[in-house]
Amino acid sequence: MKVLITGFTGFAGSHLADYILAKHPDVEVYGIKRWRSRTENIDHLRNEKRVKILHCDFRDPVSVYNTLKEVRPDRIFHLGAQSFVPTSWEAPSDTMTTNIMGEINIFEAMKELGLKDTRVQIACSSEEYGHVNEDEVPIKETNPLRPLSPYAVSKVTQDYLAYQYHKSYGFFTVRTRGFNHTGPRRGDVFVISDFSKQIAEAEKGKREPVMYVGNLQAKRDFTDVRDMVRAYWLSLEKCDPGDVYNIASNSTHTIQSCLDRLIALSEVKIEVKQDPKRMRPSDVMILYGDNTKFCEKTGWKPEIPFDKTLEDTLNFWRERV
Repeated sequence: MKVLITGFTGFAGSHLADYILAKHPDVEVYGIKRWRSRTENIDHLRNEKRVKILHCDFRDPVSVYNTLKEVRPDRIFHLGAQSFVPTSWEAPSDTMTTNIMGEINIFEAMKELGLKDTRVQIACSSEEYGHVNEDEVPIKETNPLRPLSPYAVSKVTQDYLAYQYHKSYGFFTVRTRGFNHTGPRRGDVFVISDFSKQIAEAEKGKREPVMYVGNLQAKRDFTDVRDMVRAYWLSLEKCDPGDVYNIASNSTHTIQSCLDRLIALSEVKIEVKQDPKRMRPSDVMILYGDNTKFCEKTGWKPEIPFDKTLEDTLNFWRERV
C-alpha cells in the first residue's frame, strides 16, 4: 500500500508516519515537503527504507499533479494547512489560499489521473463549530457551524469540499473534525507547547521565570497526538465515505488548569503574567467534543492520559532548549 501524507514535516504528519512504520509493515510512506519547510520533526525518518520524501507545494496545481502521478497513492492523509488561528487573523488571504486551494488541487489532480479508488482523509477542525451555546455540549457532528476565525472558515470550506467531491465524483473522502491535540513536536505557537517551552527556558536560565499567557478561561478538549494519528488511520479503514466524524477525548480542561499542571512539574517557581498581545479578536470559549459516532464506528478510544501528554511535551522542550 502507498500512503501519501501532506504536512509530513509538521506535528501530526510526522507522528502519523511514526505510527504507520510501527504498526503497518506493508505500507510505503510518501511525505511531501516544500523547499523551505523545517525538517527537524522528520530527521529521524531520513534513513527509513519505507519512507520517501518528495518536494511538492500543494498550493501549486502542477506540482500536485506531478506528485500524484508519480506516487499514485492508495491513501492520502491531507494534514497540510496553515493551522495557527492567530496567524489567520494577520494573513486571512494566505490562510484561505493555502487551505482551500491546496485541497482543490489534490482533488482535481485525482480527477484528472483517474484515482477513483484512492481514499482521502481530510483533517478538518473543531474550530469549525466556533460559537457554541451552553446547551450544545458535548458537541455532536450535527451541531451548527459558527466559525469565529478566518482559519475556521477555511476549514469549513475544506470540510464541505470533501463532501462535494464525494457526491459529485464518487471520491472516497472522510472528514475528521479533530479537537485540540498536543504532545511532543507541537510548534511553540500552540498553547501547551508555548507554556512548556517557557518553563523549560526558565529552568535552563535562558529567561526570567515569568510565564506570559493569553485567555486562561477557555475550555478545550485535548487528545494526545499519538492517539489522534491512530484515529486518522482508522478513519480510512472503518468510516463511511462522505461522512464526518468528531475525534475528541470526550473531556475538557480549562487552559488555566493546563497551566497549573505544567507549573506543578516545573523545577523553578513560575510567575504568571497576562500578555494583551496573546488575546484574540474573538475566542471560542469551549470546544468539548462528543466522540460517540467515531468510537462506535471504529472501536477507537484515547489511551494516553492527559498528564502523560503534558509531561512528555515538557520533557520534549527540556531536551530542545
